[in-house]
Amino acid sequence: MTRPFRRALLLVSLTLLAPAAPAFDLSFHGRGNTIAANGTVQVLFTPEDDATGQIVQAVEHAQKQVLVQAFSFTSKEIARALIGAGQRGVDIQVIADAEQLRKMENGKVPELAAGGIPVFVDSRHDSAHNKIMVIDASGANPVVITGSFNFTHAAQFRNAENLLIFRQNRELTAAYLENWRRHREHSRELER
Repeated sequence: MTRPFRRALLLVSLTLLAPAAPAFDLSFHGRGNTIAANGTVQVLFTPEDDATGQIVQAVEHAQKQVLVQAFSFTSKEIARALIGAGQRGVDIQVIADAEQLRKMENGKVPELAAGGIPVFVDSRHDSAHNKIMVIDASGANPVVITGSFNFTHAAQFRNAENLLIFRQNRELTAAYLENWRRHREHSRELER
């Protein structure tokens, strides 16, 4: 099966399942939302797909804001895109995992802070393991980026990872924005 055929099959499967989702009994879950499928979903699998390039492109198209939660962050390309967006006036804010920040010799989080980006450290959890970007949440074209993909060189070139880019799903974007804000409240700002 070719990769484009696999992707098309996956998208068709997701589309067919989306209308049935509300029929599932989710009452056993404590907290969680069932969100209607709308907008588009781009699916990427590394190392075959250029997930880093798609993240960079999304950041470069940001108009007002990019909110990031990062567990591990070593990607030069993504760091450059975030710093560049910040220099053109986009509000960039990053929440980083405390333990990863301490152990990473080649991490880009200090470089982001040195580039003028506010960085906050989440040390409340054993692992602040979220890997997300919320882009232009209040704009006409909101974007949520998430998946197993850390913002690292290894995630792009050595690991088997997945990345989802949701576009124009306001309800999903609002949920991710609220989660980002909850973590920002208990995170401390990284000293520059």
